[in-house]
Amino acid sequence: MTSCVRETVQKSDCFCFDVDSTVIQEEGIDELARFLKKGEEISNLTGMAMSGNMTFRESLKRRLDILRPSQLDIKEFLKTKPPTLTPGIKKLVSLLQDRKIPVYLISGGFKCIIAPIAHQLNIPLENVFANRMKFYYSGEFAGFDENEPTSENGGKAVVIKQLKEKFGYKKVVLVGDGVTDLEACPPADAFIGYGGNVIRPKVKANSKWFLTDFNEIIEVLIS
Repeated sequence: MTSCVRETVQKSDCFCFDVDSTVIQEEGIDELARFLKKGEEISNLTGMAMSGNMTFRESLKRRLDILRPSQLDIKEFLKTKPPTLTPGIKKLVSLLQDRKIPVYLISGGFKCIIAPIAHQLNIPLENVFANRMKFYYSGEFAGFDENEPTSENGGKAVVIKQLKEKFGYKKVVLVGDGVTDLEACPPADAFIGYGGNVIRPKVKANSKWFLTDFNEIIEVLIS
């Protein structure tokens, strides 16, 4: 960890987290695919997207064209296979909230799947930036909202830039496991690569601070 990253963390006025394989242990869309018995096809596409071998929107569209989940599918999935919080994340988020540091979830996943995670962490839904599935009145899958910045490459950077412009944040810390997270710094003022659930070589190699335990961030915050 470089001294500039440590200083930004200690003086942070905003923390942003990726969700899949960071805040939770799973990749949400992969788990949904397994639930729908289409796991292997989707996992391969997720890996290509996370490794930067395919544009994010192309990967997202291809995965959803295979899955086509209904509203009932989503409801049953969340009931049957609720997401698992990564050890230490609840403690870290609670510490930030106690210090009145705003916490945001910025994800290439889907808000309907992330909402219960935000609820567990006491993060308001307006602080969740993610993709939105669209459904017909019948509840059948109708696509996704392509106007969401998180549906394309560089979307996380767009969200962080908008947050800084709207609220005047000066020390934004972003924590994530993927290339899409790494590429969002700047405009994030510091990036922390997280490898506690999966280690992505490109992220590890290019992170000024790479860790596998959220307690490391807690230790810096309270030091």
